[in-house]
Amino acid sequence: MKKAITKRAVDALKPGEYITDTDVLGFVVRRLPSGRLSYGFRYAKDGKRRWIKLGVGIPPDAARKAALKHAGSVAGDGNPLPERQARRVEAMTARTVNDVLDGFLVHARSKRLRSVAEMESLLRRHVRPKLGGRRVNAVKRSEIADLLKGIAALPSTRASDGQSRRVADKVLGVLRSAFNWHQIHDDDFVSPIVKGMAQTTLKELSRDRVLDDAEIRTLWQALDQCGPPAYVRLVRALLLSAARLNEVARLQWPEIVGDVAIVPATRTKTKIDFAIPITPDVAALIGEGPGEAGGFVFSTDHGASPFSGFSKAKKRLDAEIAKLRAEDDLPPMPPWRVHDLRRTARSLLSRAKVDPDIAERVLGHAIPGVRRVYDQHPFIAEKRDALERLAAVVRSIVEPPPANVVNLRKSEVA
Repeated sequence: MKKAITKRAVDALKPGEYITDTDVLGFVVRRLPSGRLSYGFRYAKDGKRRWIKLGVGIPPDAARKAALKHAGSVAGDGNPLPERQARRVEAMTARTVNDVLDGFLVHARSKRLRSVAEMESLLRRHVRPKLGGRRVNAVKRSEIADLLKGIAALPSTRASDGQSRRVADKVLGVLRSAFNWHQIHDDDFVSPIVKGMAQTTLKELSRDRVLDDAEIRTLWQALDQCGPPAYVRLVRALLLSAARLNEVARLQWPEIVGDVAIVPATRTKTKIDFAIPITPDVAALIGEGPGEAGGFVFSTDHGASPFSGFSKAKKRLDAEIAKLRAEDDLPPMPPWRVHDLRRTARSLLSRAKVDPDIAERVLGHAIPGVRRVYDQHPFIAEKRDALERLAAVVRSIVEPPPANVVNLRKSEVA
C-alpha cells in the first residue's frame, strides 16, 4: 500500500505486508515473516531496477534519512548503490540460464530428489540448446511459450495424439522450480513463467484405464514369451503387489526383512517408509536370495544395477500381446501403461471384497484426517491378507478352470 512510513504505520503492518512511502519515492518497508521490519530503497538506473537494503529492525526515522540520502544521489544523476553491492547486482544480471540451471541442480541433488536424473535429461535435450546462453534476467514469457510449443509439437509414440505435450509440461515444471529457486537469490529477477503455459489439462492427464480379465490373461501369457526374465518377473510383481514401479523396480535385498519389503521414504510418494508384505506368489517371482553382487532384486547383471530398458521390453511385450490376440480372434488391445496395473490391482482388491481402507493402505496412499497422525498401527497382517486375496483373484483369471469342470452345486440343483 502507498502511505507515509511512520512508526504508527509500520507498527500496524502484518507479516508479508509492505508500505511504499508517498513522500520519498522508492522508500519501502516490509514486515518479514519473522515479524521484523525490513527497510529498503528501490530505483532505476540505466534501464535496470536496483535495490538497496537500508536495514532490518531500525527506527523508521533512521531508515527515512538513509532513503533521502540515496534519493538525492539519484536526483543528481548519481548511483547510490555501494560498489560492492553494485558488483553483486551486475554479476547476478549477467548470469545465464545455464548458470541458473546448474545452481538449481546442485540444490536438487542436495535435497536428494528422486527426479534429478530426469530433470538433467529434460534440460539438456530441450532447454539448454535453445535458452542456455541467454541472460536469465532477459528471458521473456514469449520465449518460454515458444519453447514449450516447439516441444509439444515433437512426434511421440507414447501419446495418443502423437505429440509430446506431456514432455513439454515436464520441462515447464522443472523450469518453474529453477526460476522460483533463483528468485530467492536475486532481488531483480522475476520469473517469466505464468499460469496458463501448460500444454495439457488436468482432465487430459487423468487416466482410468483398467485391464479387463481377457487383457490380464493375454498379458500373463505374453510374458511367458518375452524377456528378459527380470522384466517378466517385475511386471507380474507389480500386478500382485499393487505397488508403484519405482518402489518395486529398485527394490534391494537389504530392504527385505523376513517376508516384508521395507521401501525407504526416498522412493515413496508419501515420503515415509512403506511396508509391502511378500506373499508366496510374489516370493516366487523374487527368488531365494541375492545374486552374485547382492544389490537389486530385479536386475540383469546379478544385482549390480536395477533393471533398465523398459521401453524396449514394453515394445516386445506389446508385440507379443498383439500376436496372441490376433490368434484368438480378439480385437487389438487398447494402449496401456505399466502404471495401469496398479489401478487394475486396486480394482481387483475391491472384487476380492477387501475393506477399502485396507486397500488404500496396500497402495500406500496417505490416510486423510487425524487417523494419519494418531493411528500408527502398521497393518502388516491386514495388508498381507489383502494381497493374498488379490493373488487368488489373479490366479483365477490367468489359470481359469477347464471347460469340462462342472460346478457340483449347480449340477445337483439341476
